[in-house]
Amino acid sequence: MLIRRRDFMAAIGAAAAAGAAPVWAMTTASTPLEVAYAGSMTAVMEQAIGPAAGRALGVALRGRAQGANALAHEITGGSLRADVFIAVTAEPMAIVLQAGMARTAAAIARTEMVIAYAPRGKFAAALAQGQPWWRILETPGLRFGRTDPSADPQGRNIIYVCELAERYYRQPGLAARILGPTMNPRQIFAEAMVEGRLQSGELDAASAYRTQPGPFHIPYVRLPAAINLSGVLTEADRGIALTLDGRTYRPQALIFYAAALTAAPQPAAARAFVRWLGGAQAQALLRQYGYDAAGGEAPLVAAHG
Repeated sequence: MLIRRRDFMAAIGAAAAAGAAPVWAMTTASTPLEVAYAGSMTAVMEQAIGPAAGRALGVALRGRAQGANALAHEITGGSLRADVFIAVTAEPMAIVLQAGMARTAAAIARTEMVIAYAPRGKFAAALAQGQPWWRILETPGLRFGRTDPSADPQGRNIIYVCELAERYYRQPGLAARILGPTMNPRQIFAEAMVEGRLQSGELDAASAYRTQPGPFHIPYVRLPAAINLSGVLTEADRGIALTLDGRTYRPQALIFYAAALTAAPQPAAARAFVRWLGGAQAQALLRQYGYDAAGGEAPLVAAHG
């Protein structure tokens, strides 16, 4: 049985009032398994994966949701000690693998980029009727939301999508017309705030993974496979580059990877949780929340083996 978000939050509040640590599944285990995961996974982790894994493995799980790049740097910098790390795209996981903080990372799911929009916003009807999404997003005064590209892969992914769309629709300059400057403070919000701002009408549209709008009953526009980052990228796709703070990033397929960390306080439980994520129960839950199968994607392995 899935736990509704309001019931989950009520349980967390009760635990906090009683002086207990906030965890996904209370068991007899004295120390929760610490799971750091990409912020886009909050709904499925809180409502489905966390409770089910706690019951299946007999451990308590405690989650930390944030931009995957930021989490990777906290893990490698030593400010975050976790048992398991789950990232979207290979790049944040590579940071952890290259630092020797994990030996391998299993591909557990994939998704695609979409354009979510305010259900009662003034652009909702046009987007729902299938008018060109990119032309609507160019409209002066449209309030668009996205995340910080320096900390969150999704913040970079919408930039790649718009640059790929320039070529796909033959619209030079489209990315700049939709997004403005790369670091546009009028558009950039914390990932956890975007869906709420769409629901309230503070934003007209926003970038999202296809897995995100559903739990909030927010409509979205699916994009052509050639630009939604769901599959294998061409050489031309990988030729797109984004430089931030002296570091160059390139598009990657939207695959989710999970790794048991080498410094995990609970290494056996961490490995068991990662194996469970690839099993039938977890995969069925991921499908329910709109995640697609990883499709036999090979695991990532640390260069030193």
